[in-house]
Amino acid sequence: MNYDDFINRTVAGIPPSGIRKFFDLVSTTEGAISLGVGEPDFVTPWLYRDAAIKSVISGRTGYTANRGDPALVHEISLYGGARFGLDYDEDEIIVTVGASEGIDLALRTLVTAGDGVLVPDPSYVSYMPNVALVGGVVKPVPLGVADGFKLTAAALEGAMDKSCKILILPYPNNPTGAVLDRAELQAIAEVVKRHNLFVISDEIYAELTYGRRHVSISTLDGMKERTVVLNGFSKAFAMTGWRIGFMCAPKPVAAAALKIHQYTIMCAPTAGQEAALAALKDGRDSEYEQVEYMRAEYDRRRGFTVGMLRDMGLDCYMPGGAFYVFPDVSRVAENGETFAEELLKAQKVAVVPGGAFGACGQKHVRCTYASSIKMLDKAFERMRAFLHK
Repeated sequence: MNYDDFINRTVAGIPPSGIRKFFDLVSTTEGAISLGVGEPDFVTPWLYRDAAIKSVISGRTGYTANRGDPALVHEISLYGGARFGLDYDEDEIIVTVGASEGIDLALRTLVTAGDGVLVPDPSYVSYMPNVALVGGVVKPVPLGVADGFKLTAAALEGAMDKSCKILILPYPNNPTGAVLDRAELQAIAEVVKRHNLFVISDEIYAELTYGRRHVSISTLDGMKERTVVLNGFSKAFAMTGWRIGFMCAPKPVAAAALKIHQYTIMCAPTAGQEAALAALKDGRDSEYEQVEYMRAEYDRRRGFTVGMLRDMGLDCYMPGGAFYVFPDVSRVAENGETFAEELLKAQKVAVVPGGAFGACGQKHVRCTYASSIKMLDKAFERMRAFLHK
């Protein structure tokens, strides 16, 4: 049978994830250390796990409401307002299967075939493939270290054409760790309003900023009505495997997205929603002590990681958020792909080639500091030996 006659051509043309490729290589390389996958090394706090366990023991194993457990939706509304100044009613919120479903859901809700979608380059690996899957046309916005990998109003204007309808705004950024302040967002917002764009603001790392509080573009004048905010519990709450995220959007957009969510997902996992509910209630009572502890530890690792890479002679921008660094390896390798492959082969340390995140990342690799100082030190000792040779 010729399966090429049956498999969707768009799907067939999408390359596998560059992140997962190196994750799979690590899993088959004995003694390898991974600095590749953006997963916290913290275990989900016991209070959250206990809430999920109790819900299962009590027999709460059925569906929740499609939008999400009403108690969780209520807490998300309170959390967004208290932490980031967001103003979303409960009928403007959907609990999703991680922020990843939120990305897909937002694009399927807003993009019609042929629409241009502006995507900062480099940025998270799933944006461009998901745009292709809904028939949109990716319009990369090239970024570089000269601007700290920050999207600027000028860069956005330069990438614009008449087809453009959507801007994906992924800050704090994966893979670069770049963060936008209020003034930078305001300049972007003016371009967005002038060209009548809609924004998908992926804020999954909103809690993980260093020396400043995250600002959501949705809180700027005139922007809530043209913004979808995506967030979740995976990164800051150390709940990657629970797969709980949320979408906040204007009521007409949320209502349209809920139809897709109803027909494809029904609802996010019930036990995961119970754990997320416990996380938000505990945070409200304890001033998010668990989140603050993990952020402080990531900040310590951030300084250690950048210092080590610079000491090895690699140019490395100091990230303002998330838990990644994006060093330039062009001094020692043809490109990030070559560097990553040779480092894994020679020293069993895995990093992700920057080209996986867009053409502008070709000279870089992404390393995560979501590992202990002890493990980072061991990985960098091997990397130093690799560079010395």
